[in-house]
Amino acid sequence: MQTIVGVRFKAAGKIYSFGQGQLTIAEGDYVVVETTRGMECGKVVIASREVPDASLPPNLRVVHRVADASDLARIEENHTREREARTVCEEKIRELGLKMKLVDVELTFDLSKMLFYFTADGRVDFRQLVRELAGVFRTRIELRQIGVRDEAKMMGGMGCCGRPLCCATFLGDFVPVSIRMAKEQNLSLNPTKISGICGRLMCCLKYESEGYGCGGCMRAKKAEYTPALNDRVIAEDAEGRVVAVSEQRRTATILTDDGKTLVAAWEDIVRVEGEDSAPRSHVPHEGRQRAPRERAPRDRAPRERSERGVRSEQDERTERPAKNTGERRRAQGGRRQQRRPRPLQGEAPHE
Repeated sequence: MQTIVGVRFKAAGKIYSFGQGQLTIAEGDYVVVETTRGMECGKVVIASREVPDASLPPNLRVVHRVADASDLARIEENHTREREARTVCEEKIRELGLKMKLVDVELTFDLSKMLFYFTADGRVDFRQLVRELAGVFRTRIELRQIGVRDEAKMMGGMGCCGRPLCCATFLGDFVPVSIRMAKEQNLSLNPTKISGICGRLMCCLKYESEGYGCGGCMRAKKAEYTPALNDRVIAEDAEGRVVAVSEQRRTATILTDDGKTLVAAWEDIVRVEGEDSAPRSHVPHEGRQRAPRERAPRDRAPRERSERGVRSEQDERTERPAKNTGERRRAQGGRRQQRRPRPLQGEAPHE
């Protein structure tokens, strides 16, 4: 058995476990621990508890010490430096003309590294920016590109429900959310109504999804939808038409209305009800032709027999051409012998 505590370094961040050691630590205290990034100061959010050795996380580290007044003062100084570094970095980005948006700046507790988080539509060559920032701050610089969900988590905001964002208040990790969850809960499939400020599906769709489609108190689970070509579907907060289907991988390629292409799994695709899937033909009624009738497959054995009969007849004809020719000549000769010669003028016919 070993006593561990849960430490969080950011608001609504991930909780890490550390050994308590011989220290007396209470919930809400600030402690200094050693991490992969160096010395960090975090807040204890889970009180000490005993855990068997078999359930301990790998490479468990022990709390270095409980933070004192000087450590808390350093944290405030680091926050001031982060705000200054943010201003300097934004100016450098404008000077270099980089197409990127700076989201947050983080400085480690021991001042050994400064991290800049940004968002961009594609890849950005920020090597020159790193060199200039390293010349200004004289420390290790690291730039990390994040997604829109991480951006909303760092910046915070208010959701459509009127409350602060779940990801910025209590959600430690993002959970996978699919459009199928909204369909099972009889919610509107309009992406603008079920998406958060980040543009992705709202995380709260996951809260009650386990109660639907499980055969319990809710309705029974529906059969899985199999997409087809030209079907109007919704997947990953976008609406479009299916242009390709892979039965082996159980995925479908969707061409969205904004011209982008995405690949989604069958269980994450929902068909739009009330719209024609296949495009209608604009051929006039007079010019339409009836589809050819499907002929029933013939038995192969009679066909083979008929082919064999034809081949045997051809073989017989090729094997005995002379015989047939001789018979014809004899028959013609016999016929010629049987013919009587025409009587000449003045002669009586032979009786």
